[in-house]
Amino acid sequence: MTSALALAFAGVFGAAGAAQAQSRDQIRIVGSSTVYPFTTAAAEQFGKGGQFKTPVVESTGTGGGLKLFCAGVGAGHPDAANASRAIKKSEFEDCQKNGVTEIVELKIGFDGIVLANSKKGPDFKVTRQQLFLALAKEVPGPDGKPVANPYKTWNDIDPSLPAEKIEVLGPPPTSGTRDAFLELVMEKGAEKVESLAALKKSDAKAFDRSWKTIREDGAYIDAGENDNLIVQKLEANPKAVGIFGYSFLEENGSQIKGAAVEGKAPTFEAIADGTYKVSRPLYVYFKKQHVGVIPGLKEFIAEYASDKAMGEEGYLTEKGLVPLPKEMATTAEDAAKKLATIGAPAS
Repeated sequence: MTSALALAFAGVFGAAGAAQAQSRDQIRIVGSSTVYPFTTAAAEQFGKGGQFKTPVVESTGTGGGLKLFCAGVGAGHPDAANASRAIKKSEFEDCQKNGVTEIVELKIGFDGIVLANSKKGPDFKVTRQQLFLALAKEVPGPDGKPVANPYKTWNDIDPSLPAEKIEVLGPPPTSGTRDAFLELVMEKGAEKVESLAALKKSDAKAFDRSWKTIREDGAYIDAGENDNLIVQKLEANPKAVGIFGYSFLEENGSQIKGAAVEGKAPTFEAIADGTYKVSRPLYVYFKKQHVGVIPGLKEFIAEYASDKAMGEEGYLTEKGLVPLPKEMATTAEDAAKKLATIGAPAS
């Protein structure tokens, strides 16, 4: 590090932070388990260039990763955070409060959230309403008032579903996949239940509680942030189903199969064209204040945002990433090259 750069760094982080930074010559990234394989692939490709060390990537979950990312600036804090949802207003405000005032957002592509089970198990064809009824802590009773979820088997909800115990291995509250599943499946499913659709109009807060609260009686099992472990558990228990990102289905297609949701199977094409409704964008957030301080950070951002990585025929597509449309990808690459920073999100 040049003396001029060290002085500049001291101005941003303080003299102690500058001294600490000189001891770290490797990019550190935390966050989403869904984005982890993509960022790991980009990190390995970057390391092969030989100019900089391969970045260290940790899977901590989106919420946990952004908490670490927003905790402060300096070598003691990560340089980037993977996220399977956009940063929340509260997280952005935490960043600002702790001095992380310049954040570069890179939208890398799309992912589908899948419900999958062992190839030895039954085929699933479900609606979001059926998934809500299977997993909500409370559902409307015969009189429309909320009751503890009474459904024990899938065919209790609908005779067309398998006559198997409801046993779903899913992500924990810190996971961006959990957040996205709640919004894309549970909320949309609740809206299809007549009494809850009425509740949404009369008492929005009570409606939100209905779809945000997952049952705790053993039907939903918090399986942690390790999606590979969920795949192993599904193979061991063909009657269970799991919730995770499409890339893990793609990687483990010889062992597990995805459920059709509202008539659409979770395929690359269906996620790309939007006909598979349970899909979401993926992000990586970078700390601009670490550019020029942590060796290779600017170059790594450029590598990640490049067409050879994120493009339609890029190496991340081979890992299961569904690429952005061309125009959106060009915008993302331009913003990354300029290190454009984001403002506060609306919510």
